[in-house]
Amino acid sequence: MLRYLDGPGQESDPDRHDDDLIPQPDPSEVDDLDFGPAVDGDEPLDAVRVGDQDDQTDMLKQKIVGLEHRIGYLERIVKVSQMLNSTLSLEPLLQIIVQSATELTNTEACSIMLIDRNTGELRFAEASGGVSSALRKISIPMDKSIAGYVIRKNKPILIRDAKNDPRWHGDVDTTLDFQTQSILGVPLRVRDRVIGVLEVINKTTSEGFNEDDIQITTTLGLQAAIAIENARLLDELQQAYRDLSQVDQLKNDFVSIASHELRTPLAVILGYATFLKDNVKGEASEQLDIVLSSAIKLRALIDDMVNLRHIQTDGVQLERSIFSLKSLVNDVTKEFSQIIATKKLILTTKFSPEDSLLNIDGDRQKVYLIVANLVSNAIKFTPEGGRIHVSVHFNDHKYTLSVIDTGIGIPKAEYDRIFDQFYQVEPPLTRKYQGMGLGLSIAKGMVQVHRGRIWVESVVGKGSKFVVVLPSAPDVRDE
Repeated sequence: MLRYLDGPGQESDPDRHDDDLIPQPDPSEVDDLDFGPAVDGDEPLDAVRVGDQDDQTDMLKQKIVGLEHRIGYLERIVKVSQMLNSTLSLEPLLQIIVQSATELTNTEACSIMLIDRNTGELRFAEASGGVSSALRKISIPMDKSIAGYVIRKNKPILIRDAKNDPRWHGDVDTTLDFQTQSILGVPLRVRDRVIGVLEVINKTTSEGFNEDDIQITTTLGLQAAIAIENARLLDELQQAYRDLSQVDQLKNDFVSIASHELRTPLAVILGYATFLKDNVKGEASEQLDIVLSSAIKLRALIDDMVNLRHIQTDGVQLERSIFSLKSLVNDVTKEFSQIIATKKLILTTKFSPEDSLLNIDGDRQKVYLIVANLVSNAIKFTPEGGRIHVSVHFNDHKYTLSVIDTGIGIPKAEYDRIFDQFYQVEPPLTRKYQGMGLGLSIAKGMVQVHRGRIWVESVVGKGSKFVVVLPSAPDVRDE
């Protein structure tokens, strides 16, 4: 017979009922659980008294049957464990647990109830035949239900006559039009925390639930709890990624709208400020210098906002078209013309062959980012009165774009690092030049998605030359 938790000399548990059977195994001893029926006789085989040969043969056969029975259960538990470990999707996982529990215990039905992490309520997560919308609405009370008792006591419970038990919650039978007779419930425990309850209902064999059923259900509950927790954590992680993706999209949309809306009024400010500076003298001219300087800084900030949208190049898809690289370079220089005039820079261009449109097959927006960031970088680091030269040369199915400036130059040791995101040569607390250090990183990323190359040549104090090589078409590789 099964043993009760309370034995002679122990204090009585006021919540204990006569049908509560609690042969609770330690989680660390799950592998040592005995899944076979008890065999009469506690003595080892070699200590059995030598008697009738037939009795001894029957005893051996009985032990062999018990071992085979135990091995069979172990094999089924191992298969179930493999199935549980083969999926991290919560819904299929719960279905596997319910089906396996009913098969292993020869019961009519099974249900899984999990504690809602937000509300603390105990609700059905899966059941034999699926969980209907009506069943999902049922909240199982913690204080007046068999499942709640399992969670509060953190131990298995066996009820042979459920309807006569005061803890029986009959709403479920009413909802499902089902007749519950006996219940075996075990806690779903992850370390020292109970996350729910696994219940098998109505043993289909005449002898009813036995110790094997308790051990099997407890073992399955321990395995299932870990698998369920892992699946829930994965679901939460995936949802967090989805939420992050939505936030990132909102950020990109905001940056796109904000930068577009700011460019137009800023262009007007730069234009009028430049015009006025050429026509006023004295103190007014000094005030206009402040306005122009602030406008240029604001323009650099807007450029950084645009660059933030393109900071990641993984999985970038090119929207290819055939366009004039010569026309694109002219558009870029026109865009920066007011800033160039404000800083009194001289910008020149050269195209070879001169009479060609220099058509290229690529993503115009992304190539525009390459040229714009290189020109912006040259403007930023070239002092007032300096020179910038942009050239495009076509040869051997490749375009070579060069942006040369007479700026501050770059130390040779920094050649590779200047293309890193957010990297700046100047110390962050004492730097003279504004910006987030994204322009060159974006340019390099856009060059790479076009299967091109980019590098820098520079002399400190004299200037820099950035060179980009792009194939003229997607099937032309620059080896």
